[in-house]
Amino acid sequence: MDHRILAEGLAFPEGPVFLDDGSVLVVEIAAGRITRIRPDGSTQTIATPGGGPNGAAIGPDGALYVCNNGGFTWHETAGMRVPGHAAPDYTTGRIERVDLATGRVDRLYDRCDGRKLSGPNDIVFDSSGGFWFTDLGKSFPTHADHGGLYWARPDGREIRCAVYGPRMNGVGLSPDGRTIYTALTHERQILAFEVLGPGEVAPSPLAALPGRVVTSFPGRILLDSMAILASGRIAQATLVERPGIATVDPEGGEVAFAEFPDLLVTNIAFGGADRCDAAICLSGSGRVALARWPEPGLELAFHA
Repeated sequence: MDHRILAEGLAFPEGPVFLDDGSVLVVEIAAGRITRIRPDGSTQTIATPGGGPNGAAIGPDGALYVCNNGGFTWHETAGMRVPGHAAPDYTTGRIERVDLATGRVDRLYDRCDGRKLSGPNDIVFDSSGGFWFTDLGKSFPTHADHGGLYWARPDGREIRCAVYGPRMNGVGLSPDGRTIYTALTHERQILAFEVLGPGEVAPSPLAALPGRVVTSFPGRILLDSMAILASGRIAQATLVERPGIATVDPEGGEVAFAEFPDLLVTNIAFGGADRCDAAICLSGSGRVALARWPEPGLELAFHA
């Protein structure tokens, strides 16, 4: 797809968020910081929470809410930066609130039901002001923690686990808010869950196999983050074997690809007056691309 590079030299950018002034916020996971990219491509550090800031979203108070995975080890492969196991100083994952005006970082949650968060990954707010987030778990040389799907209030007072077990990456809500989608990176599946209420999804016939499979990807196509289009279709970031953005019909599972030049295409976000401006994270090479998408992204619940 035709695109231009908005910014480069970034330390594994992810979690893009369009602001109303046309700038784009990204996290730089490998540097533990949050960065504003202005329309002219210049950058400004907003905050440095450390660890591994990952998915991000604007909340009802105009602050940025960030999934922090706690940090990775990093490797250089064929000119790309690639994440690995948990960082040596890893202690836990957490959810953080970042004041965009001051850069202040407050920790809201680092555990649920007495169990620590392992690697919070992606986040989306619902229309009531609560947020859903995924946990990818955490990999260690000899084992891996479980992940799941969670819901929480932005005031730090309540967190619920909706699904525990699967190591979930991207997350998105359908336009009517009745369905939540998650991506399983290594299983190469997009799952759908019926939302029954805050932090509650419809039970599955087998708890070990939660959700409905929207579609599965073949070979070594791995899945990362996602965004939802105004049509209700899913824009799913894909890695390695066919890197780019896959547009997925959530009912029939049909898939169309837009390819981008990086093995680790991790995220897409939509903005601009018509929400057809797309910011795509080419994370392995440390770049953010801009493209004009053929259809608008879904308007998010909150803006800043």
